[in-house]
Amino acid sequence: MKKFAYLLVLVLCAGVTGCSFNHPIAEDYGTYLNNTKGQNNLPKAISPAEYELATDTQTHHYEFRSATVGYAHLWVVDFGKVLDATLESTDVQQAFGTLQPKHGSAGPLLTFELQDYRFENFRAYVTLNIEVTSAGQSLFKKAYKVEGNSQGGKMFWGGPFAMKNAIQQSTKLALDEILRDFIKDFNQLNLAKS
Repeated sequence: MKKFAYLLVLVLCAGVTGCSFNHPIAEDYGTYLNNTKGQNNLPKAISPAEYELATDTQTHHYEFRSATVGYAHLWVVDFGKVLDATLESTDVQQAFGTLQPKHGSAGPLLTFELQDYRFENFRAYVTLNIEVTSAGQSLFKKAYKVEGNSQGGKMFWGGPFAMKNAIQQSTKLALDEILRDFIKDFNQLNLAKS
């Protein structure tokens, strides 16, 4: 009971004085992905590939507050770091055989460009443009727009203690759906002619 009273006083003090508790989501996103390994059911890609993130995607920075878990908490999503961790995760690597940062091989290059990321209505909204090029020629380009699963119950009952996981989970589920759809499209390309 003392811990709850202490926490309540701390939260009220932070709200009154304008203090903010920053929560960087990307900081341990790789660990989160390791803990959820094997849960995304990605199809196998027809070819290994290289990837790069567009400059705006690498430097993307999104901050928000949520009334559900308290305005004293500032949630920070650096999407480029989240996407890098996703592309380097065991599940994505297994789907492609190898997917590595661009270093100039002759194989296909996947370029990821974030169009929109936000966390609203208890879920992540992601619009990600993916282009496939090979030998300097564009083979495919498509924007994938997905909303992650709602995490309202987790946020309501778990408060700030569950919020980080809620953001990570909804973001991961959105990215999983994008990657599943993209790999299906990627597998339709005739890479032998490129």
